[in-house]
Amino acid sequence: MAPSNKLYQQGMILFMWLPALLMAWSARRILLEAWQRQPALWGALVLFLLWGALSLAWSSNEEVARESKRLIYILLFLLAFPLIGQMGPSRIRLLLRIGAGLLAIAALVSIVRFYGVLAMPLITRLEGIGEISHPILGAYVVGVAALLLLYDLPKQRALRLGWLLALACLSAFVALSQSRGAAVALVIPVIMAPLWFRDRHSQLMALFAVVSTGLAFYAVYDLIAARGSSFRPEIFRSALHMIGEHPWGGLGLGGHYKVEAAGLQFDHTHNMFTHVAVEFGVPGMLLWIAVWLFALGEIVRARDTVFGKILLCLWIYSTMAMQFDAASLTATPRAEWFVSWLPVGLVMLLPWMRAENDACGKICGST
Repeated sequence: MAPSNKLYQQGMILFMWLPALLMAWSARRILLEAWQRQPALWGALVLFLLWGALSLAWSSNEEVARESKRLIYILLFLLAFPLIGQMGPSRIRLLLRIGAGLLAIAALVSIVRFYGVLAMPLITRLEGIGEISHPILGAYVVGVAALLLLYDLPKQRALRLGWLLALACLSAFVALSQSRGAAVALVIPVIMAPLWFRDRHSQLMALFAVVSTGLAFYAVYDLIAARGSSFRPEIFRSALHMIGEHPWGGLGLGGHYKVEAAGLQFDHTHNMFTHVAVEFGVPGMLLWIAVWLFALGEIVRARDTVFGKILLCLWIYSTMAMQFDAASLTATPRAEWFVSWLPVGLVMLLPWMRAENDACGKICGST
């Protein structure tokens, strides 16, 4: 990850937004094909973005140009994926492996720096480097990389040691972050995966997830239970009250708010769906749910491909993450995008990945 949010966003502009903008017209046939292949998903997305732009009319945020620009960034981010799809399945898989591998390196550097160089006690929540510095949000980002690698076992035995070490670094980061939401979100799809992978590899991973979770509860139960429910029920009730005050339009795009619960103030609702409802009202929340469910529909259509099966794991993971945190959908690119817009973007690759409908051997390899 980038060492600062500013550098990270500049990288996004240089390597994704600007190329997508420059290529949009010349690649219009590809974008039209993307729309024709996934009309419901793209239609729901456009309606959601238009509703967000309309909500500026009643938003208290006076920076209309800045907020509008963020909606354009989201659209450009997603338009880039049909263009990336032209690279072909093998290069797309390689790109995802490189990304996950770099995050594994970042996770290892974070662990060594925090517990080695800074000499922090092991019971202290890990704070990573750069954009994975937040213990909770960083864990969600690293969890995405872990899922993308978990069912991508190299066919070459010489590469499997590196694959195993990368997974170990990513898993250790999630565990040491002490983010219970990220851990639960990661364990659930791994346990469920044998239902659609139906191979020995996924079964072994599910068994390992169950055993390691049980051992964690046995060894550090007091540490896991120390923070209780982290005021999530109280925050949820307060969020429902806020939604009831502005049910149709919400506070508008970029509307600032604080959630008051248990005598404390929180920056957001700690739930993606209630956050969208507070900001965009119930209609905006329903449009986001439509985007998310249409993404699931596309994944189900591609359930016979390995990539589709991996995305189903990622969709479940992201859905779980949205229940506990990740309450930022239209802000500048940040960690939350890994469990919101990134899964949607990866789903938009499916029309060009469906040709790869062989058994798990292409990605998972023999087990």
